[in-house]
Amino acid sequence: MNPSIGAPGARVLAFGEYQPANVVTNDDLAQRVDTSDEWIRSRVGIRERRIADADESVVDMAVAAGGKALAASGLSAEDINLVIVATCTQRDQIPNAAASVAARLGIPAPGAFDVNAACAGFCYALGLASDAVRGGSARNVLVIGAEKLSDWVDWNDRSTCVIFADGAGAAVVGPSQETDIGPVVWGSSGERADKIYLRENKYLYQEGQSVFRWTTTELYPVALQALERAGVAPSELTAFVPHQANLRIVEAIARKLDAPQAIIARDIVTAGNTSSASVPLALSRMIGRGELPSGSTVLTLGFGAGLSYAAQVLRIP
Repeated sequence: MNPSIGAPGARVLAFGEYQPANVVTNDDLAQRVDTSDEWIRSRVGIRERRIADADESVVDMAVAAGGKALAASGLSAEDINLVIVATCTQRDQIPNAAASVAARLGIPAPGAFDVNAACAGFCYALGLASDAVRGGSARNVLVIGAEKLSDWVDWNDRSTCVIFADGAGAAVVGPSQETDIGPVVWGSSGERADKIYLRENKYLYQEGQSVFRWTTTELYPVALQALERAGVAPSELTAFVPHQANLRIVEAIARKLDAPQAIIARDIVTAGNTSSASVPLALSRMIGRGELPSGSTVLTLGFGAGLSYAAQVLRIP
């Protein structure tokens, strides 16, 4: 394909994932803060989460997940000419993560940039990748969501330390004769950006009840619009994979979609909230378990700080 001409559509060729080895259970956290396994499960649905080692970086995790996606895609490093990393937890703003990831994966001189749309980041980046392939700006794109939220958590604050975790998920996007990645529906509610922010410029803080009300009352129309723009009825969905923010939020939005046959991603139970990594991480793990066969129709929905959101329909490779 001549990249200046573009393609009729774009598709995901493969997914990849990475989780740190260190498992932190609710009982582990109960030894540090005033909480319990029952309290955490009843409020956010998490049983355990993965936390990176001190010397393990966002780039390290992005390389691990991106390398797996690239290997599974059947492409070589030379076939990739754009790398996008969605992250909001990179410790250093300069250099960006994407260029370092590309170099470590042996991808020669690609376009490379980071996207910060917080927990909606991967869905934003996937939309950009699809547009780049269809518009002719890229042939094949490596898209990665990678987060090390443990660097930004106050481990003495039980309202946040029980929620956030680390990990990465990736996808390779390439040309298609069909529209296998539907139009992205995105937006923001910036007047409420103060509901999730860095306290003292170093600790993640969120107004839990305000965020809960926003997600459970205002986001399902975004998901329905993404279905409509892709020409897919709720009854045709194989799965719904929203950002893994909170199990109660995931299930509340899913109920409003009226798609009882769809598998609902509940990766948060064992992975925690990994921000922009959560959607691709959940997708990759579901594929690995055999829950999403090739050709499955999936609705994704990312949402988080900003307050930003994005949704799109895609087909599983």
